[in-house]
Amino acid sequence: MTAGVDSATAPVRVVIADDHDLYRRGMRVVVELDGIAEVVGEASDGNEAVEVCSRMQPDVVLMDVRMPGVGGIEACRRIRSVVPSARILMLTMSDDESDLFEAIKAGASGYLLKDLPGEEVAGAIRRVHDGQAIIPPGMAATLLQEFTRLSQDPAPVIGVAPQLTDREVEVLRLVARGRANREIADQLVISENTVKNHVRNILEKLHLHSRVEAAVYAHRQHLLPTDD
Repeated sequence: MTAGVDSATAPVRVVIADDHDLYRRGMRVVVELDGIAEVVGEASDGNEAVEVCSRMQPDVVLMDVRMPGVGGIEACRRIRSVVPSARILMLTMSDDESDLFEAIKAGASGYLLKDLPGEEVAGAIRRVHDGQAIIPPGMAATLLQEFTRLSQDPAPVIGVAPQLTDREVEVLRLVARGRANREIADQLVISENTVKNHVRNILEKLHLHSRVEAAVYAHRQHLLPTDD
């Protein structure tokens, strides 16, 4: 293991799915450079990505949005079904907002433009594995506009779903503010594992696929104060 990496901490298991062989090779170098993560599988199309993820059970998937045959967004949807614990980072050359929303609806945990420097990609892998949602700054405004539109829906569902506990509502509000699991744990004075359990329960109870969907839900339910 690379010096500086705690030997008691297993590296983040990553699968790379992209139809360009050279890009996959380069991304493998980026992912494994600091020893925090290791590539456990590669795929060149969506079908292969689903098969590899089903077999390797990765922590994080780097998924090209546009691949031949089954595309990245449909593959994301299928992977979320077979490996619910996997965090999926969509990779694209496009900043098309429709791709962003479709990726979120499919259960993606983040969305990265391919022209990002390698160290930023590596950092995104660490953050998404830690429970954060990753959205490029240039696309965050578009997503916030969608939150605003949803929160101003003339006929929203009133009140939070009755099956959520008070603690889960607290966690949901912090997720909607973009807090990572560690930050939520510190603020609520609970363990990070407890936060992860709450987030998992929230997603299961509300039939959602990702933290971003949970944030949209919180905004739509008017769970955040108006000064947030």
